[in-house]
Amino acid sequence: MGDRSAVPIGAGLTTLDLAVIGNCQVAALIDAPGNIVWACWPRPDGDPVFCALLAPKHQAPGIGAVSTRLQDQARASQQYVRNTAIVATTLTDTHGGEARIVDFCPRFRLHNRTFRPATFVRVIEPVHGRPVIAVKVRPMVEYGTREPVVTAGSHHLSYTSHDVAFRVTSDASLSDIHEGRAFVLDHAVTLVIGPDEALPKQVNLIARDWLAATRDYWTDWVRGLAVPFDWQAAVIRAAITLKLCTHEDTGAVLAALTTSIPEADGSARTWDYRFCWLRDAFFVVQALNRLGATRTMEGFLHFIENAASQGASGRLRPVYRIAGADALEEHLAPSLAGYRANGPVRVGNAAALQRQHDVYGSVVLAASQLFFDERLDVTGDAVLFRRLESLGARAIRTFAEPDAGPWEFRGSDRPHTFSAALCWAACDRLSRIAGALGQVERGTKWRHLASLLRTDLLDRAWSESHNAFVSTLDGHGEIDATALLMPELGLLSSGDPRFQSTLAAVERELVVNGYVMRYRHADDLGVPTNAFIACTFWYINALALAGRWHEAIERFESVLARRNHVGILSEDLDPRTGELWGNLPQTYSMVGLISSAIRLSRPWESA
Repeated sequence: MGDRSAVPIGAGLTTLDLAVIGNCQVAALIDAPGNIVWACWPRPDGDPVFCALLAPKHQAPGIGAVSTRLQDQARASQQYVRNTAIVATTLTDTHGGEARIVDFCPRFRLHNRTFRPATFVRVIEPVHGRPVIAVKVRPMVEYGTREPVVTAGSHHLSYTSHDVAFRVTSDASLSDIHEGRAFVLDHAVTLVIGPDEALPKQVNLIARDWLAATRDYWTDWVRGLAVPFDWQAAVIRAAITLKLCTHEDTGAVLAALTTSIPEADGSARTWDYRFCWLRDAFFVVQALNRLGATRTMEGFLHFIENAASQGASGRLRPVYRIAGADALEEHLAPSLAGYRANGPVRVGNAAALQRQHDVYGSVVLAASQLFFDERLDVTGDAVLFRRLESLGARAIRTFAEPDAGPWEFRGSDRPHTFSAALCWAACDRLSRIAGALGQVERGTKWRHLASLLRTDLLDRAWSESHNAFVSTLDGHGEIDATALLMPELGLLSSGDPRFQSTLAAVERELVVNGYVMRYRHADDLGVPTNAFIACTFWYINALALAGRWHEAIERFESVLARRNHVGILSEDLDPRTGELWGNLPQTYSMVGLISSAIRLSRPWESA
């Protein structure tokens, strides 16, 4: 990342140099100069009351944000407090004056439970000189449609609308905060943004106590991670970021915390990712499990059980709201111009209506560890196995049936190789689970079914003309990056000549300046122009499996260099400029970082 944590101040372009704070109940994005430019209420898929990242139309600068501006500001530097989700931003003026902003969401153990209120805390303190600052809190509601009604109390401002009610409690001047007037920062000031109810004690004291307890929580959590020897800081940041993309109340794992940041400039590829995709969540659970953070898996399986109970005939949707059963309709938010004026801004995701048959394998794979990991409080049993068998039966019925595929094509359904591979994986893992439970007959049945599916898949997915496995089973497939996952799933070995030639085909057709495209054919919106970061990590893992270690490490460190100033990745990357695009933080990308680091790292014994 170099020294990109320090940025000069000017009328620069909006970028994805954003830090994330959160507590598994709410989350916010903070830009490099220290403004809260994105936060939804009362949970990450709610109304973005701070939506400046997507530029509310016909509004002055600073509307839709919590902004802090230093008079004669010259420079800002930003970093995380080590091994935490606490962000510190230092603002420096042209006279040498400095102010520090500390942002966090409280999270710690209290009364034998995890305390994680829907609350954001900002502490602003002088560091050098007598800096003059202007603090402004100007939320919007109804996706940038209007400002809420503001009511002043003795030490707070309440913001209310039809569906939203929250308050800012502060020991600074309330009129200064509302109007953004400058004042001399001669002592620390505190803002607590949370539910519209009184705090139990003085705002500065409660912020002090919460900050110390939150710091302790995160450092203790990190201490329990089984990180690889190399690239520890990058892996720790990725793990914390993944944790912030979970919603502990329901167990949901979000794909990202934003909506409608385009995959590429001018592409109209703007999607709402503030929901739980079963496929993405499996990869997140797998990554955190490998680091020893298993509670996310337990919460996610609880989420799946509740979601499945609402469905018809055991059918799973590919994506769910945080609460699971709520409808997930897609519509536009016309009051928001979009990231760098890239519209449309979408709310909801029509992928919920698609058929994506990989979901059954994704859930079985996520649950498999319950039957083999002795560390867990709750382990898999015969009852859970029977429930997973019903998903296996769905996988067999949908194997090789047309669906939208992992890339969620909206124009047509085809029998996708990746979906079929996950259906095979469901049967394969069920055979292993049956063996662990001593259910020999069930194990034999699922092993036989897995063998039949594997033979059919490998035969139909192979293309003689491409000399590679391709995207579909219908004889008209294209080269697709998901083929790189075949060894990871256990479908075939990395040394298989068919996989080696598939890897060569991916390199020939999908790799651009070292970064990997998902595919190169036209879809519903034309031909993609930016690389998908997770695919690049799949490529790195494939290089390592092929014994090309030096190339793999070189590619891995190249991607690490493209993280933003605090170590976070979005979904996409321009292979020509290296600029990040797409929703952020993208869990798929952070998972890929962890997976590749574990694969490439030297063992601890080499220390």
